Amino acid sequence: MVIARPPMGWNSWNTFGENISDSLIRETARVMKEKGYLDAGYRYIVIDDCWSLRERDAQGRLVPDPKKFPNGMKAVADAVHELGFLFGMYSCAGVQTCAGYPSSYDHEFIDAQTFADWGVDYLKYDFCNFPVSAEGKNRYAVMSMALKATGRDILFAACNWGTDEPWRWMNSLGAHMYRSTGDIQDNFKSFSSIARSQLDNFCMSGPSCYNDIDMLTVGMYGKGNVALGKACTDAEYQTQFALWCMLSAPLMLGADVRSMSPYAEALVKNPGLLRIQQDPECRPPYPVYRGRVLNTDYDPETGTSWHEYPDSGLTLFKHLDGGEFAVGYFNFAPASGELPFIFADAGLPYGSGLGLHLTDAITGEDLGVHQDYYHVKLDSHASRVLLARMVRP
Repeated sequence: MVIARPPMGWNSWNTFGENISDSLIRETARVMKEKGYLDAGYRYIVIDDCWSLRERDAQGRLVPDPKKFPNGMKAVADAVHELGFLFGMYSCAGVQTCAGYPSSYDHEFIDAQTFADWGVDYLKYDFCNFPVSAEGKNRYAVMSMALKATGRDILFAACNWGTDEPWRWMNSLGAHMYRSTGDIQDNFKSFSSIARSQLDNFCMSGPSCYNDIDMLTVGMYGKGNVALGKACTDAEYQTQFALWCMLSAPLMLGADVRSMSPYAEALVKNPGLLRIQQDPECRPPYPVYRGRVLNTDYDPETGTSWHEYPDSGLTLFKHLDGGEFAVGYFNFAPASGELPFIFADAGLPYGSGLGLHLTDAITGEDLGVHQDYYHVKLDSHASRVLLARMVRP
């Protein structure tokens, strides 16, 4: 099973936690179809933890909670499929899920077959309550084989949190994506720290096995299961989404799409950013600048200056298909400042005689042809993403 582009979809956990139901999943799928999320590329509808009873049945199978899913899980899968989506579910490599429900340790093959019988297309596989005497890599290998033994194509989303450096081995075990960080929260510090922690590891992410830096919180505005700390602003949500797209990370929406703000809805469907995230080459970016935001204004709120933010600026350069490139500027400082991009740092020195024709990826604004450098002034926690082509001025 080849997953040629980073997966896109929606997951129930960030907003709803344990408060999930048959009607929620059906309504979410219907709204996503009506509002064009499917057309934009969001194909997976995924139920996270807390969907089952606390005990297995007499045959050792997992049982959907009849109060939450009175028609069973296959009926939910069928409804999701009828709308054109793919259906995902959750289990765990430990003896219990993170919320304490029965999990798949030593039940991998019966659980995999159960999921296949229900019509599951995607399995998020967590790592809570794992026996200290067991070996994590082996149990992910077991579930990978169990899924293949069903004969059904099921995307294997291994949620390992970065334990034992999964970017070094998950591809070999047959996983299609792997969580490389702890859980995200709906605040700037959480998502920015998560994304930056994996910058040096995305070189091992690519077609068929993608580094997953967790579900998005874009559009939550402090409401929901992971709404901890100060809620993000629209500018911060743009920075989050732009980072995920520049990194070609999976895009799993976590907000309640039934009530997304117009701004957040337009952002997650922005064709310029999705074009970068879904680029056929799936190449990771690399930093062409990583350091202080330049000329940062004095911050009256904290009484500090830019000298005290040594790792506050990031400029990423990304090769795209068809001779195109993407450039992402990110200001992590609590004050406005300038982010540099010197073309020589991307392999295009002034002596080449070439320049870059730049276009704003989000707005489509033509920024003209530039040589040698192009610096951008950004507000605090803001970002900008450009598309570029080499030209001879």
